Amino acid sequence: MKESIGYMSQRFGLYADLTVLENIHFYADIYSVPKVGREQTIARLLSFSNLTPFKKRLVGNLSGGMKQKLGLVCALIHTPRVLLLDEPTNGVDPVSRREFWRNLDQLLRHKVTILVSTAYMDEAERCHRIGLMHKGKLLTSGSPEEIKQLMQGSILQVFVSDLRRAFDLLRAQLASGRPNLFGDRIHVVSKNPERTMEEIRAVLQGGGITPDRIRLMEPELEDVFVSVLTDGQGLPSHG
Repeated sequence: MKESIGYMSQRFGLYADLTVLENIHFYADIYSVPKVGREQTIARLLSFSNLTPFKKRLVGNLSGGMKQKLGLVCALIHTPRVLLLDEPTNGVDPVSRREFWRNLDQLLRHKVTILVSTAYMDEAERCHRIGLMHKGKLLTSGSPEEIKQLMQGSILQVFVSDLRRAFDLLRAQLASGRPNLFGDRIHVVSKNPERTMEEIRAVLQGGGITPDRIRLMEPELEDVFVSVLTDGQGLPSHG
């Protein structure tokens, strides 16, 4: 099966003292890629990853994002049918992350099946089918849309200037909802959003805080994940 599978590990595994091109040829030799047509394949992959101008650069002098793209090229050098990616964008800047996923979209058009592990929920939403895991246990699986429909309750998004104090107040005093921190805002899970919205305003104003805005929003995968962990139970899988 080796010829049909490409693998890219989370930890960068290429050789820093070799050039980009030397690394690619090394992996081509490992996978017994024929010499005939190899240069054309390498040229196509370098163009696909925007690494052509850097093919003679030592890998140790590449940025994190460029190293990840080179890792992808080396995983694709033997034209696999299945590509396994272990947290491929961990520690990579946002621009490089976006470019990396653009490359994966191109691979899908060429009928490559991609299995990726990631801690970024926005990346998981790009996939056709996902499985939420915690401590090695599968909590639920299905399409992003199917998993969002399993959310127990509605989501209220609270925007407020004094975020930490507002969260502490809501966590201590809110009776009809469950608050969680999400970046620069608070998400509150509630089965009665109208009632909870009024209660949020009352709790915050009682603590001397006026919320900037409170709105009902569609649940994100991260909301579902946190909800499942908080409830302490798994959800049914789809198909």
